[in-house]
Amino acid sequence: MSEARTTTSHDEIREWAEARDGHPAMVETKGKGGILRIDFGEPEDGLEQIEWDEFFRIFEENDLAFLCQDEVKGGKTSRFNKFVAR
Repeated sequence: MSEARTTTSHDEIREWAEARDGHPAMVETKGKGGILRIDFGEPEDGLEQIEWDEFFRIFEENDLAFLCQDEVKGGKTSRFNKFVAR
């Protein structure tokens, strides 16, 4: 099992997500901003798919870092991720 790692690299985040068929999304909110998510497969209710440019604009405005894991126990690909303060 690989350890979780943190990155702020836009390229690493995008590559990690796309390797798992993930796409950038935001929790639908009223007003500006929003809570970022990586959505996998069919869009979840309450999530709005957004473009990478908007995703990274919000990511930087909120001074976030991306915590992710590459593999779970047994070597299978992990989808574990969350956004944390830098």
